[in-house]
Amino acid sequence: MDAIKILENLPKFKGSNYLFTAPRGGPLSDMGISMLCRRMKVEAVPHGFRSTFKDWCSDTTSFPDMVSEMALAHSVGSEVQKAYRRGDLFNKRSRLMDAWSEYCNTVQVDEVTVDNVTPIRGAVL
Repeated sequence: MDAIKILENLPKFKGSNYLFTAPRGGPLSDMGISMLCRRMKVEAVPHGFRSTFKDWCSDTTSFPDMVSEMALAHSVGSEVQKAYRRGDLFNKRSRLMDAWSEYCNTVQVDEVTVDNVTPIRGAVL
């Protein structure tokens, strides 16, 4: 629930329904987020955060692809599938976001050492 704590502590802008409001009002634009990354000297672009999330979902979890696609607000499925889908997978998306939060709050340790790497040609290091 770290995200909820952050959202609850965001400054509120009178008359705005947006969580992330541009300095002059209205929604925060993609360019605004890009500029923030530049000012923070973070070598990333907004879409890269979404791509990182999708890669993590696909590579390290067993959540169905549709759950991560819907978490990213992508339109998924054929026209027939869309016509019959009534749910929003909210409970599954909630569990996915809890797993993402846990991953983001865990220090990743590189466990590759000379002792556990087998050289391609079979030579001993």
